[in-house]
Amino acid sequence: MRFDELNLSDELLDALDAMRFEECTPIQEQAIDIILDGYDLIACAQTGTGKTAAYLLPVIDLLAETQRPSHAVRCVVMVPTHELAQQIDRQMEGFSYYLPVSSLAIHGGNDGKAFAQQQHALRNGADLVIATPGRLLAHIKMGYVDLSKVEFFILDEADRMLDMGFYDDIMRIVAELPSERQTLMFSATMPKKIQQLANKILVEPKEVKIAVSKPAEKVDQSVYICYEHQKENLLKHLFEQGNSKRVIVFSSSKLKVRQLSQTLRRSKWKTAEMHSDLDQASREQVMHDFRAGRIDILIATDILSRGIDIDDIAMVVNYDVPHEAEDYVHRIGRTARADADGKAVTFVSERDALRFSKIEKFLKIAVRREPVPVEFGAAPTEKVGTVPEKYRKGGTRKQYRKKNFRRKPNGGAAHN
Repeated sequence: MRFDELNLSDELLDALDAMRFEECTPIQEQAIDIILDGYDLIACAQTGTGKTAAYLLPVIDLLAETQRPSHAVRCVVMVPTHELAQQIDRQMEGFSYYLPVSSLAIHGGNDGKAFAQQQHALRNGADLVIATPGRLLAHIKMGYVDLSKVEFFILDEADRMLDMGFYDDIMRIVAELPSERQTLMFSATMPKKIQQLANKILVEPKEVKIAVSKPAEKVDQSVYICYEHQKENLLKHLFEQGNSKRVIVFSSSKLKVRQLSQTLRRSKWKTAEMHSDLDQASREQVMHDFRAGRIDILIATDILSRGIDIDDIAMVVNYDVPHEAEDYVHRIGRTARADADGKAVTFVSERDALRFSKIEKFLKIAVRREPVPVEFGAAPTEKVGTVPEKYRKGGTRKQYRKKNFRRKPNGGAAHN
């Protein structure tokens, strides 16, 4: 579908034409009319599918229909990072070029002078504010932000914001908003915590879900079936085989990221950690050092699985199996970008066997198995790709483990 087939204003279409936007992406085609019709929306779409334009275009058009009340904010867009806030603000400038709609980016990662400028702008109001939760809440607490006239509340990358611990901040901001508003939520994945948030802040929403794309064909995927205690040696083994440059290692918890990073540094690997406990300045410095080659290996939680602009990642290691198949796709999508080759290696321990089988079912492939080196001891003989159908459909992980793993007297494992 072309943009000129949608119910958008001539001024907005002129801006799109100047930016050479012609064909809608699937998320834009499905979401724009829903938003124009006034419905709340929950949309599941990956980064890179055009979701920003899917909500900005209709909201800009609706805001342009009436004049902004003095010193008020009419739309709040919540985002997880200041990089995304800046990116959306730049897109906003292009889309609204021919329309009298103002925008303002509110985020951290800058100095006191920038905070004072934000303070002054918020006192005067803006049609659309793009903000990180913590920084907007800091301004709200100082008493000069009027959110009583907000007509649109948008959560972009909602799952990532919850992963970064912003739930309480979001709910404090929601408490400042009028109940009569249109709320739009965009998320790359749809775990239970996102559904629970949607139930709290959306009213009879329409739903749009764009299928998650499969990994790039040039990603060489492999898996080690191992015990938890073997993972650290396996990781060092990979690095010793020459795979120690431009690597991202994903782990399931901040604690494990910190411990693993410290262990590798003691072994003289050039390593840094990335997780939500780091402040904005620290995260920026880590990414700057990684891009510059001063760091070879980045150990990270899923805070890094989306939204980073680095095209030359040689290898991604899933130290822990992600909870959702979509998260697996996002993680390994960091490599083999810009038509380059890349490797994705996953360590699957006993407790993660069923979870990885569901990922393979989603991918519709059996990922290649690599043998655990004999010097690391006996490894499980469980065949992850052949999970009994009854356990895939209705069994619990505990039932599956009991069925498929038996300890040998010598500490190994036997498969039924």
